[in-house]
Amino acid sequence: MSQTDNSETPQIKSRIGAILRATSGNFLEQFDFFLFGFYASYIAKAFFPSENETAALLNTFGVFWLGALMRPVGAIVLGAYIDRIGRRKGLIVTLAIMALGTVTIAFCPTYATIGVAAPAIVLVGRLLQGFSAGVELGGVSVYLAEISTPGNRGFYTSFQSASQQVAIFVAAIIGFALSEAMPAATVAAWGWRIPFFIGCLIIPFIFFLRRTLEETPAFLAMKKHPSTSEVFSSAAVNWKIIVLGMMMAVLTTTTFYFVTVYTPTFGKTVLKLSTQEALIVTLLVAVMNFIWNPVGGAVSDRIGRKPVLLTIACLALVTAYPALNWLVAAPTFGKMLAVEMMFSFYFGVYSGTMLGALVEVVPAHVRTTCFSLAFALAAGLFGTFTPFAATWLIDHTGDKASPGYWLMCAAALGIVAALVIYRGGKTIATRDVVPA
Repeated sequence: MSQTDNSETPQIKSRIGAILRATSGNFLEQFDFFLFGFYASYIAKAFFPSENETAALLNTFGVFWLGALMRPVGAIVLGAYIDRIGRRKGLIVTLAIMALGTVTIAFCPTYATIGVAAPAIVLVGRLLQGFSAGVELGGVSVYLAEISTPGNRGFYTSFQSASQQVAIFVAAIIGFALSEAMPAATVAAWGWRIPFFIGCLIIPFIFFLRRTLEETPAFLAMKKHPSTSEVFSSAAVNWKIIVLGMMMAVLTTTTFYFVTVYTPTFGKTVLKLSTQEALIVTLLVAVMNFIWNPVGGAVSDRIGRKPVLLTIACLALVTAYPALNWLVAAPTFGKMLAVEMMFSFYFGVYSGTMLGALVEVVPAHVRTTCFSLAFALAAGLFGTFTPFAATWLIDHTGDKASPGYWLMCAAALGIVAALVIYRGGKTIATRDVVPA
């Protein structure tokens, strides 16, 4: 492991300022991700026209998922870059790639204008977003962990996820305002692009924040930083902990994309609630997610990661399907809100705990790469697949509560991962391959 010397290492001037600067990129990523999910039905008509509404929606969510499959690639390539050159420079690079993907989707002409080039351009935009997102979440989590005060690592890292909820809240507010100010036909025709344009307008401000980000004392204190080949070697040696980390993160990613990206579509197309009702639920979910994340991180700092992870995963396992079955039997705004609040509690407390746990179990000198790869695999293979899986399950089973099975599988993986990682009261060991 890389040796450190803290005697003359510069310290972070303002931790609150550092948190805001580091998490600003998360805002842009989740702002755009949520918009893609919320306006999925409109995007389907604009770029993936089909006589079958479900087929068009599946195509849209398929592209959403394909972009996420680039996350593991970004985690390895950009993760190695960040572990080698530093957190600050790396997070600026990821923001630039993410911004390019956002602009590409926002300004892409429709299928009616340029034909098959339209879905191809949207796919390129999603691939760019997925590539950058592969390390954005991991890079920010590692940054927050490395600037945390003693005994508060879970609390600090929880703000990576909490910051995303601010983006969901802002995006939902904009969506609600549009639905009130414009006829539905206008929003479907072109009004859905307005939030994407707003996202483009805030990019320069986020760049300014990232450029003033300070490097972490932990990285500056390292006497030797691993080369790219050493990062790859260490990731290969520690493949077991990466897989277990992925399993631990699956419940976070699936629940998040269900309660944010898929909920508006679920509310409108499956439960037949109004757009305004679906947006209000999403707004309240975002607020509660923001609250529960730091609560989960703080509680796990006090009583340990394992008890919190196992408790929430077990609750999700036994309640996910029954809750959705109760909701779809006689859908109402109040019932949807109650179910979503329950899932929000599970997501927030579990996520706030899991982020700190994952930072702690991966090798320190390649922390960004291994964390990002584990999280990217969870998000790419499971989390961002959730809208597609939920749509497919409902279409093929006829059971509107069937997405609950998907969430139950995620909970089961989380239980297994926590039991293995914290087996016998000790955290599973990692191996270092950085030469002295």
